[in-house]
Amino acid sequence: MTPQQVTLVQSSFAKVVPIAPEAADLFYARLFELAPQVRPLFKGDMKEQGRKLMAMLATVVNGLTRLEALVPAAQQLARRHVGYGALPAHYPVVGAALLDTLENGLGRDFTPEVREAWSTAFSLLSGVMIEAQQQQQQQQ
Repeated sequence: MTPQQVTLVQSSFAKVVPIAPEAADLFYARLFELAPQVRPLFKGDMKEQGRKLMAMLATVVNGLTRLEALVPAAQQLARRHVGYGALPAHYPVVGAALLDTLENGLGRDFTPEVREAWSTAFSLLSGVMIEAQQQQQQQQ
């Protein structure tokens, strides 16, 4: 990621933070619309799940300037997701739901440049997570 892309992701996410609960609701609604088969993977309080999602996104967004610390955390998260039933094939739909959520939440501020920055960030992170998840599955 370029420094400009990192700045775009961080500045756009700062605009999402005030509407975090609504953004989380939008994300999960879109995710379950795009991939209803993943709904059973989510057990428990969806409001709490939304808080966890937004906290994780904040960690990722803030960590984009320190990839050496972010990558091991993303790998650990991916390994935990194996236990939840997440599959590598789920990542593209999660990315689509995230981009749709950002587009809805940011409106005109979701420019093509912001979309590209978020796409790059998600691609980077999901690639790391998929690799870690596949390694975890091979070890089991």
